[in-house]
Amino acid sequence: MANNPFGKMPPNIGELMKKLPKAMEDARKIEAELESLRIEAQSGAGAVKVAVTGKGDLIEIKISQDIVNPEETEILEDLVTIAVRDALTQAASARQARVGSIIPSGFGTEGLPGGFF
Repeated sequence: MANNPFGKMPPNIGELMKKLPKAMEDARKIEAELESLRIEAQSGAGAVKVAVTGKGDLIEIKISQDIVNPEETEILEDLVTIAVRDALTQAASARQARVGSIIPSGFGTEGLPGGFF
């Protein structure tokens, strides 16, 4: 038997194929939900705030005027970077949780190409 490029196949592929149309519909619903999901993160005790979608698209950056000092731009850049990373991490977690809820039992995502979900 030839090697399967997708790894070990689940025990009952026929049953999984029957569930595929519903899983695809669920995936479309989750994509729409993630697109409208707003995730906010902050750094510097709220001095820098960012918002991203559940898909990880940056929506907005807000910077408090209290911290804007032309001589301290490196600090501001660090705070923005921290807040954006936090928001993107939260978006990835939200995406993974939602996608995990529609994957049929016995069918892992480890064989799927990166960015599939």
